[in-house]
Amino acid sequence: MVDLTPLRTSRDFRLLLVAGTVTYLGAMVTYVALPWQLYALTGSNLAVGMLGAVELVPLVVFGLWGGAIADHYDRRTVLVTTTVAQVALTALLLVNAHLPTPQVWALYVVGALLSAVTAAHRPSREALLPRVVRHDELPGALALSSIGMQTGLLAGPAIGGLILASGGATWAYAVDVVGLSVAALLYVGLRPAPVTDGGTPPSVAGIVEGIRYAAGRRDLLGTYVIDMVAMFLAMPTVLFPAFATDVLRQPELLGLLYSAGTAGSLVATATSGWTARVHHHGRVVVVAAACWGLATAAAGLASSAWLVLVFFALAGAADMVSALFRQIIWNQTIPDERRGRLAGIEMLSYSVGPLGGQVRAGVVADGFGVRTSIVSGGVLCAVGVVATAAWLREFWGYDARTDEHAVRERDLREERARLADEPLPGADVVRPDAT
Repeated sequence: MVDLTPLRTSRDFRLLLVAGTVTYLGAMVTYVALPWQLYALTGSNLAVGMLGAVELVPLVVFGLWGGAIADHYDRRTVLVTTTVAQVALTALLLVNAHLPTPQVWALYVVGALLSAVTAAHRPSREALLPRVVRHDELPGALALSSIGMQTGLLAGPAIGGLILASGGATWAYAVDVVGLSVAALLYVGLRPAPVTDGGTPPSVAGIVEGIRYAAGRRDLLGTYVIDMVAMFLAMPTVLFPAFATDVLRQPELLGLLYSAGTAGSLVATATSGWTARVHHHGRVVVVAAACWGLATAAAGLASSAWLVLVFFALAGAADMVSALFRQIIWNQTIPDERRGRLAGIEMLSYSVGPLGGQVRAGVVADGFGVRTSIVSGGVLCAVGVVATAAWLREFWGYDARTDEHAVRERDLREERARLADEPLPGADVVRPDAT
């Protein structure tokens, strides 16, 4: 069972949870609509894959800079500002879609700008979460946040597919504008969250220091590299429009293809109680990432639509297991003063791979076919993950009970909890004698 304590004790956590869920719900509608519209306008898998290429540089630059910003400025202010910017940019997509002849170049330009703003947004949200709940409530808060995200990821593509089939891209973007507007209002309701010690001013030197810290710890390096290898080689989502339309010949399945992996992720999260009994987190990440690749390859080989959905669901479950253990490593071992910058690096680790994977998948699909692209990517993923584990043997041997960083952070946070004499900002006071 998921621990619901953070929902009862922290007002700001409730706002973050609802805002994040609404944001993901609307964003996933656009996530389906943007490549769908590109494919409808161009008929080219490569053109769709190139969307990932134009989003890549803004994601890298503003992901790192957004992490530095999160370690210095009021995180509520950053969340409000970046969400308002997302509203404006998505509104531009809506206007373009409503034109008699939508402009392809506009999809690339606005897509790149949305990538930049989203990259600047997420580190502040992730760095704020540990500040609005107590240390012992953090596992429950992470699980609840994952469920909220997965709900948006699951329902969003299905809703997006239905909207695209009935009303087209214009209505899909309109739904996202409404969702982002609601999220912005919720973020306004958060209590101020300034950095307590003044923070580290955003600078290239500060970003470099964070990168050096991450690269110098092979346990962290393993979480980043394994995920990037898996996503770059076996991310099939850019091919879903062509897979549904040209291979399965059932375009109405497009939304379900996007949702199948998230359904598997949701099941994996809901049944994740066993994770507390596992201490060799690196090994689980490696095995789960390899299973993601093999399940993706099996989906590419499957001859019936329902088998395709089952294998993509299994792939999503494996990916979520990998993500859960990577998050555990991050949250149990990274010092608070580096949390924003490391959150930016984490975001890049699970975003750069998929964007680069879109280009790879599109090139291979146009040259050798959609099924070949999916199957070859899945097999290469399993091989690449195993090779990475052999290279980073320290990551394979990671043990949360004895790792020096995990032990130090656990002792430090326990000491801080003992010294704490007032509630955290954003936490509701729950008195034992309250009726």
